[in-house]
Amino acid sequence: MKDLDLLEIGEITKLIGIGGRLKAVSFVESPRIFESLQDVYIQGKDHVLDRYLVSTVSSTRKSFSIKLEGIDNPETAGRLVGCRVLIPSERLEKLPDGEYYWKDIIGLEVRTVDGERLGNIDHIIETGSNDVYVCTGGEREILLPAIEDVIKTIDLEKRFMIVELLEGL
Repeated sequence: MKDLDLLEIGEITKLIGIGGRLKAVSFVESPRIFESLQDVYIQGKDHVLDRYLVSTVSSTRKSFSIKLEGIDNPETAGRLVGCRVLIPSERLEKLPDGEYYWKDIIGLEVRTVDGERLGNIDHIIETGSNDVYVCTGGEREILLPAIEDVIKTIDLEKRFMIVELLEGL
């Protein structure tokens, strides 16, 4: 399982009832990913991955509930609270041009339109109106709004992003 490219889609937050059903906070924007979910990987704090078949799953925009085969009681299910829920990245739908998964943006080298190296994208902040890319590793941390005025080019193959800094960035 070490060579699987996995994407975290949620974190289990609590039990639902006594039959082993689990509730998780969802890290995905499109609930369509749950429509064909047949199996998931669960990773605990020990970083051990276990694969489970999915009996049923339902989702809302911010959470999902899931019933896993073999998890039939509160004691067994309770051990999974706080664990990460992951799926192979290959199951993600192809995005339209100009849209990217966070996993593809994180780690990109950031350069200005003048060629100055600013650092790399460390993480992303979701603000509601637009994401903000956090660039670290240069002289200072830079917050880059994910808007056309700032983000000029993203090249996933060559792993870089070209930006035009607005006044004050």
